[in-house]
Amino acid sequence: MQHISPDFPRFAVIRRASGVVTLCLLTACAAPYEVVTKAAFEEPDLVYTTSTPPPGAQEGSCWGKHVTPAEVETVTHQIQLQPAEIRTDGTLSAPAVYKTETSQMIVKERRELWFETPCAPELTPEFVSSLQRALKARGQYRGAVTGYIDPRTRAAIRKYQAEQGLDSSILSLAAARKLGLIAYGDLDNG
Repeated sequence: MQHISPDFPRFAVIRRASGVVTLCLLTACAAPYEVVTKAAFEEPDLVYTTSTPPPGAQEGSCWGKHVTPAEVETVTHQIQLQPAEIRTDGTLSAPAVYKTETSQMIVKERRELWFETPCAPELTPEFVSSLQRALKARGQYRGAVTGYIDPRTRAAIRKYQAEQGLDSSILSLAAARKLGLIAYGDLDNG
């Protein structure tokens, strides 16, 4: 029997098996004491090559996508339409008239970053336990070694990968290799 985490792996297995996930289906799969929370849906899903892989993806590979939203700056300016009218004695006869203009400017463009990931079948309880131990040895994970990708494990993955420039809690193939969990050439026919 396959062990399925109360969070991400159950979601990934259901998504891959059916292609469509409904809240009803998710809550029906959850044990009576489990609560399906918004946190389970906050991270992007793995994108399989059977649905929408990045251009040039190798067949059978799995991918994660991290989207950095655009940064937009809003600037408000006061534009003088008519100067103030001053009498000869120096008193104000009519105040200046101003118009407020607001403009937006993209400071940083939206960015999509695709990265190769281990596929769901490779994320076995044994693999995830090794991942948790490797993160624990590097001071990134402080939870119990459970074999499930739970919120603590996801936070540790994000923290570890952020140091390498990837702000995602989806384990990248590069991070798995760097942690010694996957040998170079494994999972990518290379």
